[in-house]
Amino acid sequence: MSHALTFPVPSAVGSLDQYIQSVNRIPLLTEKEESDLARSLRDEGDVEAARKLVLSHLRVVVAIARGYLGYGLPHSDLIQEGNVGLMKAVKRFDPDRGVRLVSFAIHWIKAEIHEYIVKNWRLVKIATTKAQRKLFFNLRSMRRSSNTLQGDEVIAMAEHLGVKPEEVREMETRLSGGDVALEAGPDDDEERFAPIAYLADPHAEPSEVIAQRQYAHLQDEGLHTALAKLDDRSRTIVQRRWLADGEAATLHELAAEYGVSAERIRQIEAKAMQKMRSQLAELA
Repeated sequence: MSHALTFPVPSAVGSLDQYIQSVNRIPLLTEKEESDLARSLRDEGDVEAARKLVLSHLRVVVAIARGYLGYGLPHSDLIQEGNVGLMKAVKRFDPDRGVRLVSFAIHWIKAEIHEYIVKNWRLVKIATTKAQRKLFFNLRSMRRSSNTLQGDEVIAMAEHLGVKPEEVREMETRLSGGDVALEAGPDDDEERFAPIAYLADPHAEPSEVIAQRQYAHLQDEGLHTALAKLDDRSRTIVQRRWLADGEAATLHELAAEYGVSAERIRQIEAKAMQKMRSQLAELA
């Protein structure tokens, strides 16, 4: 089945702003166009139909990802994860259910973004159950004000989300608390003490220190060995993404440098990390 629709493809290179402008220029599908494309994909496995369905909904992913910027993760990475959810939704979409793709896709887009945030946000350590994840993503929106939650609010929220009141209080503390630098910054007053100056180390016994240093040395050698097993491109991507001294490179930045899509960079990264884990396991 052929389709007369033409779609401008977002460039694989360029800045995030250029990408967003590009996807916002892609025309929306009418209900009939969407239905025809979805049936072509479902009945004939038409890859081109799938591409058009995905492209026409990229702006939806951008809008949803923008709502999660408060968690401190790169907007481009949130968009990339949301795009994965969109592709899963397109694959599973049934036009005969009587709903538009956008309504069906929102769940899959948010699910992928939620999973990414939970895996990467440094403060989320208790969000391991479905109820706790629901608490994590709903606590801010359910609060009546920016003030500390009162007893009745805590109880009501706990009952609504199916968690314990103490879990609500702990999550609120995690979300409202800021990071404290372990060491004083270069501009801090000389007399100011950072935690590094007064926090005791219960494992500072000399033999343990030596053992830990030997273990760290072996781990460092193992990392270098694992990196050496990668091809040049994979090694550079892993180093830029996870081992950079400064700010880590985003998927879109690397995609622009290599002239490929952000999804391709993500695939290379995942394959490289899997290969490194196997190599480190052999050295353990």
